Amino acid sequence: MIQLSSRFQSSLSSLHSLKITKIKESNKSKLLSIDHITMVAPTDNPAPTTTPTGEPYVVEDCRGILKLMSDGSVIRSENPILVFSFPDDSSIESKDLLFSPTHSLYVRLYRPVKTPPNTKLPILFFFHGGGFCIGSRTWPNNHALCRRLSAELSALVLSFDYRLAPEHRLPASIEDADAALLWLKSQCTGPDTDPWLAESGDFTKVFISGESAGGNMTHHMAVKFGPSGLRPVQIRGFILIVPALIEKELTRSELECPKSAFLNPEACARYSRLALPVGASTREHPTLNPFVPESPNLENVEMGSILVIAAERDILIDSNLKYVNWLKEMGKKVEMVQIVGEEHAFFSIKPLCEATGEAIQAIGRFMNQTGSGSD
Repeated sequence: MIQLSSRFQSSLSSLHSLKITKIKESNKSKLLSIDHITMVAPTDNPAPTTTPTGEPYVVEDCRGILKLMSDGSVIRSENPILVFSFPDDSSIESKDLLFSPTHSLYVRLYRPVKTPPNTKLPILFFFHGGGFCIGSRTWPNNHALCRRLSAELSALVLSFDYRLAPEHRLPASIEDADAALLWLKSQCTGPDTDPWLAESGDFTKVFISGESAGGNMTHHMAVKFGPSGLRPVQIRGFILIVPALIEKELTRSELECPKSAFLNPEACARYSRLALPVGASTREHPTLNPFVPESPNLENVEMGSILVIAAERDILIDSNLKYVNWLKEMGKKVEMVQIVGEEHAFFSIKPLCEATGEAIQAIGRFMNQTGSGSD
């Protein structure tokens, strides 16, 4: 069962009763982290940031989970967007590991319980979506999805968290994806390999995947590491699921996207404003738009094998199609599977549905094709 959770409500009138847990100062701003409220107070002379009653007001609201206030504070709810229940048949086991002590970031590992002894499983990275602003490996829908991926692909699945905007604007999440891949390399070559990875992980068959914002991050990992940039770890392929990639001009699928869509033009613009550096052009920033001149020239970049999973009714379908054709024109090894009748983020919103199963089957075929043989 999936249902929308109630919108997160928080009163700033109780702000004085909250405990200040961290204060960090810099030349430009003072950062106060107060439980789940993070405040960025510019040293410049700001415009009025309160209502006539003296309270800050909401400037940006992401699905009730994240609120940016007029005084620069950010209020987050710990509640996920989706309340999701699923059967737990104990066929998949999971555990959390700290992969980035610097930023206190964790990865959740999944593996089939009945893995035969001495059997090595392909390793599948997964970066969740959420517009770079919301989401977690712990959200029930992402947890259910990764369990299904592990079961149906017979894979060791690694679901990574990363720093979120606007507290940590881009390129923070890209940097954390870098750190995740380098962590796996350290697990392969270091003396303290996690037992699950040592027992069950095949470091010669690694796949990097992500949905939406995570798909964008996967693109950047393909550009940076390609198939051989993490040796002795062998990356066999990159899987971009409805990747958050945009163009300079609005596409037809954006212009025709209904307001009722899970991801609509208003939400797209909001995520861009919150995720990109303050003042950046939301449609011409190279992090989101790989087609602008400021983006890396990929002509001579070895990106390895790429699978793009697109959704027919996705607001970003036209940009996804352009991305695939653009890579093909450069001679890249890329293929695309389009899921009929689905819209953006179906993969994690409906982790147990037939359409998600169709996408997982496509991922399995891709992994079998690119994972065979040796480099």
